[in-house]
Amino acid sequence: QLQACGGGLVQAGGSLRLSCAASGLTFSAYNMGWFRRAPGKGRTFVAAITSRGLGTDYTDSVRGRFTISRDNAKNTVWLQMNSLKPEDTAVYYCAATGGYSYYTAGQYDYWGQGTQVTVSS
Repeated sequence: QLQACGGGLVQAGGSLRLSCAASGLTFSAYNMGWFRRAPGKGRTFVAAITSRGLGTDYTDSVRGRFTISRDNAKNTVWLQMNSLKPEDTAVYYCAATGGYSYYTAGQYDYWGQGTQVTVSS
């Protein structure tokens, strides 16, 4: 089970930190990802981190502004979001995959419930 939290309403240029706590799975064995679903759009990849935290990747629109990290001792993954823009407004989901590819939603085995991020202009 994945439990995401940390969303909210923030002004453009502000920051938020999303957290996702895992239970009931061997967290350190999974690559973790964050996806988002903007109003009227599909679920899209935001960021991912490998199981031991040695590799990360981001979609181009957030690279340099967002940082994904994890602590396997705490079974938690975070998404630090800085310099937020109105176009970052979406429901953000954390997810876990036991596979090698982590860019598409279909690769993921477990999903959190989503947390709303709203960025006002």
